[in-house]
Amino acid sequence: MRKDISSLLKVLKRRSLPATATFVSVIGGSVIYLAVTPRLYETSGRLILDEKQVSVSQLGRELSQVPLTTPGGSNPLATQAELIKSQQVLQKAIAKIDSPKKITTAKLSENLKVKIIPATNILELSYRSPNAILAAKVLNAISETMVKESADAISSEAHSVRQFLEVEVPKQRSLLKRAEAAESIYRQKSGIVSIEDQTRTLVDSLATLENQERTLMGELQEIQSRTRSLEGITKAGNLKNAYSAVRAGDNEELKKLRDKLVELEAQVVEARVRFTENHPTLLNLIERRDDLRQLYIQKLALVSPNNRAIAPEKVANDQLSQNLTSQLITQRIERSALENKLKTVQAQRVKLQASLVELPIKQKTLNGLVRQRQEAADSLKFLQTKFEEARIAEAQIVSNIRIIAKATVPDSPASPKQAAVLVIAIFFGMIFAVGVVLLLEVLDNTLRDASQAEELLKLPLLGILPRLKANTLKLDSAKSFLNDVGLVEPYRMLLKTLEFRSRENLQLIVVSSALSGEGKSIVVSHLATVSAMLSRRTLIIDADLHRPVQHQLFNLAATPGMSEVLENNQSLLDVIRPTTIDNLSVLTCGELHHCPPQLLESTAMKSLIAEVTAHFDLVIIDTPPLCASIDAATLTQQSHGIMLVTRPGWTHKEVLQKTVSELTENGIPILGGVVNDMATELEKYYRNSVNKYQSNRRLTALGLSNTSSDEV
Repeated sequence: MRKDISSLLKVLKRRSLPATATFVSVIGGSVIYLAVTPRLYETSGRLILDEKQVSVSQLGRELSQVPLTTPGGSNPLATQAELIKSQQVLQKAIAKIDSPKKITTAKLSENLKVKIIPATNILELSYRSPNAILAAKVLNAISETMVKESADAISSEAHSVRQFLEVEVPKQRSLLKRAEAAESIYRQKSGIVSIEDQTRTLVDSLATLENQERTLMGELQEIQSRTRSLEGITKAGNLKNAYSAVRAGDNEELKKLRDKLVELEAQVVEARVRFTENHPTLLNLIERRDDLRQLYIQKLALVSPNNRAIAPEKVANDQLSQNLTSQLITQRIERSALENKLKTVQAQRVKLQASLVELPIKQKTLNGLVRQRQEAADSLKFLQTKFEEARIAEAQIVSNIRIIAKATVPDSPASPKQAAVLVIAIFFGMIFAVGVVLLLEVLDNTLRDASQAEELLKLPLLGILPRLKANTLKLDSAKSFLNDVGLVEPYRMLLKTLEFRSRENLQLIVVSSALSGEGKSIVVSHLATVSAMLSRRTLIIDADLHRPVQHQLFNLAATPGMSEVLENNQSLLDVIRPTTIDNLSVLTCGELHHCPPQLLESTAMKSLIAEVTAHFDLVIIDTPPLCASIDAATLTQQSHGIMLVTRPGWTHKEVLQKTVSELTENGIPILGGVVNDMATELEKYYRNSVNKYQSNRRLTALGLSNTSSDEV
């Protein structure tokens, strides 16, 4: 966490200039906005949409009633909010305002805001204007216009309803008369007076007939049973034969003839016993019997109905037969009577059932007529009631919109809000500044700081070198540099680090960089200067045959130099030049050669290196950048290793990584990396310490404070 915060602070510090410029630009823009934006005064008022102003009539209450909001349906508050900003309301409100300056509806609508207060029936109106008094007048005029518009709308609706009902009431009265006449005519034709009473009577009568029918059927079954029994006993045929048998059995003359006939039958039987069949006595008796029987049959025919002859054996001769036959006749007559009565009852039942079936049909038609008459009567009553209510509602002034808060004259302008604008500007200024920093960080592909250099190199970080002042770059007079402990100490630490990390006696190092412009030559010259200051015999070899600068830094002649020595034109010791710094010498590049590798990879170069290492304690070779030449890699093979110089804001990370990767793959020993041209806390510490020390020395010399001297 601390590392992240530290990294963020470093980034902000590194990008402080663009971040500050962005932040100041946003703040400046907000200040300009506040300066040029006109002051606007805002006032507000409130309207409520309710039903508290109740009308006397029901119709008036219905017209002023606020409809409920349904999901997906219209919202009455939203409707009123739109009506407030309508041309009709705004024009009437403008007409009420006594203003010398003409106000247009478009301008009024633009500055007018309508807000619905959540979970209420309240509308909040607000209006902005450069004139505070005019703003209050305008908003109050709009509120009053809305109240009047609501009342006029309700009155207009009531007027329309009354005009409509004036026409509809006579029509409905005529319709009721026609319905009453149709019902009366149908009642007369159908004979229906009271459906309920008539239905009840028919049902009761039908029940009575059904009971009678069941009783008669029981009696009939009983009589039929007795009749069948008597018929089985008497063997009588139809009713007439039975009647004839009874009359014949009860006739005295026939009784005498039957007695004589029985007597003759007995004589015939006796004669047959006594005589033969052809005996005259038997034949005479048989003749007499037959004559008497014929007479009996003739007399019997006279007794039967229609003079029809009956068989003698069917005549009821004895009293029992006569009684049974008489009962049979009586039962048959009663059965016939019961059958006739049952048929009559059944016919009446069927008729009543038919009437009962027809009754619902008649009732349905009658019910339709009654319903039409009732509906006509109800409609007429309703229309008459609404007609009276419409007259009352039209005469009464009712509005469902009330003013609950009038607009007042504002004391201070509402726009622009300076505090809010500045706070927003500060917020967005910081956001934009951070955004610019992040954008620059994303777009910047160069090395940023020492920690990143160590991470990318994956090699030891030998040191962090400070940014040199202009008067300390050249070392023809090294006094300015050597007297600044804040500049010397980082180079001294670098030298000590190299010595500590070297397993052998550090005598020859190669210095190079990935790109040109990273300050490797400056590092070489100043590191050599510090080494010489520490009483080490130090030599700088300027092996950068592409762009040599060491002779310029020490104000020396470029030729003769290394090129002349390698080409055997000059002696090495004659070419090496001392500097104004004790123990420090420089071997300049000499004349530029058309083929530098031919010189640097020659045996003469190896001999040169061997010779200088024998005469000097430390030899530092300044070589071309690795992106332009591999001279540094070639010379490193004869040294303790190569030291890479990097520069924040200049060294490209990809190039640096590629350079280190190639050196490692080729087996080139790398001593480590150096971060150049970077302000360090160590430099500030030493510089501040020296300043305090010198200040205290001056105070002590003046005798002002012994305590201060002791503290230092």
